[in-house]
Amino acid sequence: MQQALVPYFREGGAGPGVVCLHANASSCAQWRGLMERLAAGWHVLAPDSLGAGRSPAWPADRIVTLADEVALLEPVFAAAGNPFCLVGHSYGGAVALMAALAWPDRVRAIALYEPTLFSLLEQEAPGQEAANGIRFAAADAAAAVAAGDLDAAAERFIDYWMGAGSWRRMPEARRAPIASSMANVAGWARALFSEPTPLQAFGALEVPVLYMTGAQSPASARGVARLLTGVLADASVVEFEALGHMGPVTHPDVVNDAVAEFLAHGRAAEAHERSGHAHAPSTNAGA
Repeated sequence: MQQALVPYFREGGAGPGVVCLHANASSCAQWRGLMERLAAGWHVLAPDSLGAGRSPAWPADRIVTLADEVALLEPVFAAAGNPFCLVGHSYGGAVALMAALAWPDRVRAIALYEPTLFSLLEQEAPGQEAANGIRFAAADAAAAVAAGDLDAAAERFIDYWMGAGSWRRMPEARRAPIASSMANVAGWARALFSEPTPLQAFGALEVPVLYMTGAQSPASARGVARLLTGVLADASVVEFEALGHMGPVTHPDVVNDAVAEFLAHGRAAEAHERSGHAHAPSTNAGA
């Protein structure tokens, strides 16, 4: 029997659950600032995805899908209680969307920063230019990994997302864990490009969605945003003029402010709706 994988996750605070999912080449530590920001009123949980931080390594005996990432998180979702909110950045945003589709009744709201569901671009037009930048960057990084050069892989990957020269400007302490994570780059790309869920399926999500983008982001992330924001039923779109794809890492306060405001607004709206139901006059046709 295959042993169930158990994710590592941080948690803190008290109140309704909020599950925060990090980007590739990152870990749950990405959300430390948001956890501190929300802890006074929310129970915040931030897991490491497969192969990240202290969670189990990617299974070597099979192809991993986004559904596998969602399944890994079941203990985290259980600890969050129902219903919970989801926050996701990049790969974590893609996983958040898949989790919401899998369990729509468990999710009360979703805050996304540029989910990277590149499969949606492939479905629209295979091989389109918007997807080629990340396709080629991931392929080059995977080739560097195969050649045993994790630093070269990380440089190609990071410079695609953050701009030329970003890797070399990065402090050495940040480089080491990113370079080691590159062993999974081919798997990340495969999961994101081959996800079979059609675009129209996301139109069935009825929960409020905050969809954040950066004006400086690459075409791949902006292309996915174009498609998803066109079908999500209740999406509020916020574009940060000065930010790129890694906005939650480079400008955490800006992004965390938007997430906190979105969650607080949703909570207030729910409370108002409950209050309205509680005070609604009863009707009696026989009176």
